[in-house]
Amino acid sequence: MRKLIESTFVTLDGVIESPEQWGSPYWDEEHAGYGDDLFSSSDALLLGRVTYEAFAQVWPKMEEAGDEDAARMNALPKYVASRTLKDATWNATIIEGDAATEVARLKELPGKNILKYGTGELDRTLLEHKLVDEYHFWMFPVVAGGGQRLFDGIDTTHLTLARSTSFASGIVVLVYEPKR
Repeated sequence: MRKLIESTFVTLDGVIESPEQWGSPYWDEEHAGYGDDLFSSSDALLLGRVTYEAFAQVWPKMEEAGDEDAARMNALPKYVASRTLKDATWNATIIEGDAATEVARLKELPGKNILKYGTGELDRTLLEHKLVDEYHFWMFPVVAGGGQRLFDGIDTTHLTLARSTSFASGIVVLVYEPKR
């Protein structure tokens, strides 16, 4: 069975909104290497509508500009959970109907991991149905002071720390699994 892995950037005060504004000073070779390893272990992406739309505007342009990783990102199959998106043109399939059922079905298919970027409404469903196998929370050494917070509105959920990785930049990636 494939794993569903969530990768999320978060500040020390729990903010996940606008990581391009507070995270970029910390993006270095260690950061890129860890991200590349996660990406290489996957052969599909699961995205919510907001993340999908943001990525679909940026990644094709990056490939045109010669970014080597962009070609793989653009070619990777994407599954988008959305009740409002009607057209997905960036190598994506819109999940219709019950997202939990479809994600569980995708996990049963042969292949590598499914990587999920972004945290939002879809996470409530994934948590409720215990579909995420690993959370990679990239804790950045910054306090944002405001913005959308990680898992706002989610009921108490217990996780188990599987491992952690520290970077010289001060980022610590905390890998959690559902408590069984």
